[in-house]
This record gives sequence, structure tokens and C-alpha cells, in this order.
Amino acid sequence: MKPSITRYLLAFLPLLFLFFSSCSNYPTQPPSSGSNADQLHSLSKVTFTEDFETGTKTSYASGDVNFTSGTWTLSDALVGTSSSDRKNGSKSVRVRNTGTVTMKFDCVNGASSVTVLHAKFGSDGSSTWGLWYSTDGGITWTQTGSDVTTSSTTLQSAAFNLNVTGNVRFQIRKAGGGANRINFDDFTVNDNLIVANDFLEDFEGGYKGSYSIGNVTFASGTWSLDDALTGTLSGDAKNGLQSIRIRNSGNLTMLFDYPSGASTVTVQHAVFGSDGSSTWQLWYSTDSGSTWSQAGSTVSTSSATLQTASFTLSITGNVRFQIRKISGGSNRINIDDFTISKGSGSGGGGGTPPDEHLVMGNPTGAVHDISYPANYLMQKYQYDLSYNRDNGIPNWTAWHLSSAWLGSVTRQNDFRNDTTLPAGWYQVQSTSYSGSGYDRGHMCPSADRTITVTDNSATFLMTNMIPQAPNNNRGPWAKFESYLRTLVQSGDEIYIYSGGYGSQGTIDNGHVLVPAYTWKVALVLPDGNNDLSRVNSSTRVITIEIPNNNTQVSQSDDWKLFRVSVDYVESQTGYNFLSNVPDSIQAQIESVVDNQ
Repeated sequence: MKPSITRYLLAFLPLLFLFFSSCSNYPTQPPSSGSNADQLHSLSKVTFTEDFETGTKTSYASGDVNFTSGTWTLSDALVGTSSSDRKNGSKSVRVRNTGTVTMKFDCVNGASSVTVLHAKFGSDGSSTWGLWYSTDGGITWTQTGSDVTTSSTTLQSAAFNLNVTGNVRFQIRKAGGGANRINFDDFTVNDNLIVANDFLEDFEGGYKGSYSIGNVTFASGTWSLDDALTGTLSGDAKNGLQSIRIRNSGNLTMLFDYPSGASTVTVQHAVFGSDGSSTWQLWYSTDSGSTWSQAGSTVSTSSATLQTASFTLSITGNVRFQIRKISGGSNRINIDDFTISKGSGSGGGGGTPPDEHLVMGNPTGAVHDISYPANYLMQKYQYDLSYNRDNGIPNWTAWHLSSAWLGSVTRQNDFRNDTTLPAGWYQVQSTSYSGSGYDRGHMCPSADRTITVTDNSATFLMTNMIPQAPNNNRGPWAKFESYLRTLVQSGDEIYIYSGGYGSQGTIDNGHVLVPAYTWKVALVLPDGNNDLSRVNSSTRVITIEIPNNNTQVSQSDDWKLFRVSVDYVESQTGYNFLSNVPDSIQAQIESVVDNQ
């Protein structure tokens, strides 16, 4: 968090290069002066914005233009500077017919969201357009979201939520409207990096130009701004290009739940321009906005330079926040860089330190080091796994399941290769199992991650899959997954490991091993805190092993037919599950075959 630059530096030394060059042609020099907060902001902010101000192109003929971020190809498009061009600043891009605006460079940190400002040129009629992305240097393209209709002569913000990791570049394609022209400006990419296990909203990705109540989608999710807007003027105190400006008794409200609780919240705040002092409060809700409680004391804002307000809390599970301006009348305040440090309870996405998913142990001592390609640790926000490069599947996947991970998000079905694998490693594709007779079998299930679209989508990375026989995957395996969720819905939380062992050949031209057996280990606890310390000799551990074929297994089989002990799976795999649990307790709970 910003008040402690040492904390971030220690956490991110391996990533500093990525932070300073999130897009390959983007300026790489950090600020040379400014406060500690300003310098730290350059490390922690992972936002890329192109305002199209620095390039020139006066004809519609296809050609390349060098902007601040890098080189873009404008086809049937130019840089508009006339009074009829809708723009922030002196320029925007103007596109006609079926023209395109294409990045010729990659953003290396992926993308969690993209926002684009768009409006009709002059008195032209409406048009439609779409946003496309490429993860292979522009060889193939995929559309994200739906086509957008541009019908206003005032710049509007179009937001696209993604879950793309690794290299990515974007293209705007005008899809309808014929010769009608569209202006595009302020193209913003929010990187897909997890910052020090904290939540950071820097309010860079969305746009709202009026004080009337309305919703804005930022990188973290959708926020309601009432008597508030996104401030971009010189009088707005901000880190980056914009912050939130609030007047009168306005408020700023999260319209989504953060699932990991909160131990600390920090907010940057300052008066707007030469306005007088105002006061404001932080409020929180643990029931999705039905009721609210104040956090800490009222804060007075009197400085035109951003200051940090810190609030200490003890919240576990779902929480959302609201900032309420309560005095100062029409004096305006700026709010920026809203940060949450996670709670220490059992909530999804955070939970018990040091790592939520591996609280009970790392079964193979996997490390994030390419020198260990057969036991390569990959830590996602949603789960952790040990990946085997040569087998093309995880040795194991580990995840924590609690009610904070379960919501109403539908299955995304966006199977895809994992671009976060080290350079040069083969990436199993969404089509790699096609025609093999095997399902793309989730280790961490889709239905265990339904609190956000991003969380659900993450389960469809092919590094989270192994080839599973349909009778196994759709039968007892699926039934066991469902049973574990019923335990959570009844008040439990579960630490789960899943994988396969043995071999019955390969698919995908030898790139993907087909395990002979699949297994799962599930340690069940009642909801609570300090989970590791609560494991005792009576703790329930459910372990199953299922033959990975359609002859020994039927889809009608009960999962209970396949129960074994942890010790048995350890003897077959050589792994050491629950290695963080005291040896004496391990010996008791790992030798038992569940019979409940």
C-alpha cells in the first residue's frame, strides 16, 4: 500500500521491469522527482492510456502513426483535428466505412479491462464498431464483448471486461454505418496483474463528465457516482490522468462485493483547485449494500495535495465500500487510489496467510522457477498449481473453497491457452483435446468460482485442465464437486487438492499426457479464522481416486464408491499433502478413509 514504499519494493523487485514497460513501446522511465507517494504510484499503477495527441495523419489511406504509446496502423482512418472531431485535447482518431485502428505492439501484462471514448463526427449518423484483441502478435484476432453503437456527438465511454494475461494488442473495427464517421479517443488498458494481494482502484479506466448520478465501470468493477464525476482538469488532484471529484453531499459507492474481507483501507484525498475544506466518511456493507456502517472517524480534507487516509477494520468475507461527503457544501474534493488490504478470515481470494490456497501445504515443494519445468509453481488469484511442462497438465491444483467464492455468475466456457507460461514452453490450446475422446477436465471447477466473471473465466485456462474420460468427469467426479459445495453452503470451508497420476498415453501429438487415475483430497473445516491452527485429529478429510476411463466407471456411479485415504494417494504419487499440518495430526487424519 502507498504509505509503505518498502513493502511494495520488496514484493515487486522481480516485476519492476514489467511495471515500467507494461506495453512494449511505452515510455519506460519512472518519474525523476515528486513525493514518495508519487514515486510509488509509478511502481504500483499498471494502466496504459493512449490519447492520440502526438501523431499526425491527414488522409484515410492506410498507414502507420507513431503515438506516445507506440506505432498504430490507421486504415480508412486519420488523426482528426477539426472542430467537428469529438476529442479530449486537440486530436482524436476519425474512422469511416469499415476502417480499423490497430496497435502494432504488445502490452506485456495482459488486460483486465479496456475503455474507449467514442462519438459521432460532426452531424454524421450512427455507426457500430467492435473491439478485437490478439495474443499472438496480430496473427489471429478475437472480439471481446459486443458491438457498440455510437449515436452521440458527445464522447461516451465504452468499457470491455477481459481476463487476458501475457502479451496482448488491440484493434478497433468499424462494423456498420457506411460512410458515417466515428471519433475515438483515450484508449485505456488496465493490466491484468495482481498487486501484492491487495485491491487497488486508481479510477483511471472509466469516464463520467457530469455530476448527475450514474454508474462507471473501472478496472475493479462498477461504481456509482452521485453528485460526482471523473476529474481530469488541472485543478483535480490526482495520481495519473484522473481521479474522482465529489461535491455537496455526493457519494462514491462500490456496486460489487470484494470477497476477501478487509483489514485496512487507504484512500488518497485532496481539495479540488482552490476550494475550501470539506469532511467525508468511509462506510462499509457486508450484506451487498442493504445496510451500512461507518468505518473509523470523519476525515477532514484541507490540502490541495493528495493525502492518505487510513482505516483499520476487521472484516471477513464479502464487503463493499462507500465514500460520503458530509460537509463543505459546494466545495469539491478529489478521491484517488482506493486500496484494500485483505482480511485474515476465510473469504475468497485472500483468506489465511501466507497463501490462501496453500495454507495446508505445497504437496511437491513446487517453485516458480523455470529450472524446474516438471514442478513449476503457478499462483493464480483463484487457485495455485504445480505445472508439468512436458506432460502439458498440472501435477496438482490447489484451491480454497468458501462461501465468499460462490455467487451467481454463469459459466463462461472460454477455454484458452495460458499465456503466462514461460517463453518457449508449449501452450496447450482450447482445441488440443478435440477428437481425443477425453473431456477438458477442470481441476479447480468452474462452479467453485462464481463470485465474479473474472474468477470463473480463470478456471478455463488449459493449465487447469487434464484429459478426463467423460464417464469420470461427468459422473462421480462432478457429483463429488457438487457435494463439496453443499458442505460450504451449510457452513463449512474446504481446502482442496486435485490431480491425476499414471499414464495411458498422450494426445495433442504427444504434448498432453492422459493420466490413468484422477484423485482429489478435501480437508473440511467449519467456517472460521486461523484455519491451519484449527486442524485437529477429528478434522474430516475426504479423498477419492477414480480410474480415468469409461469401462471401469459409469456416469451413474456414486462418488462414495471411490473413497481412499490420503496415505494411499501419497503412496501412488509421492506427494506430501497437508505438509503444514503437525506430523502427529497428519498421521491420524491421512490414514482414515472417510465414511460419512
